[in-house]
Amino acid sequence: MAMYGKGSPHIEELKSGDTVYICRCGKTGNAPYCDGSHSGTNFTPLVHTADKDGAVYICGCGKTGNTPFCDGSHSK
Repeated sequence: MAMYGKGSPHIEELKSGDTVYICRCGKTGNAPYCDGSHSGTNFTPLVHTADKDGAVYICGCGKTGNTPFCDGSHSK
């Protein structure tokens, strides 16, 4: 699945202390996680460490104003 072709958020369950590398270039083949496809660009992944157990909503439409997190823009 494409990073921004989903039209709804990627919902990822994380535990407190989990660290993930979230794609910001949109080219990953392992959405929403970075797979190194940004190599040779100015993009770098967002390193996110969960501060509590729970869901993280990562943009799947490419319209968010809070990259890479979902802000509900897909429903507007």
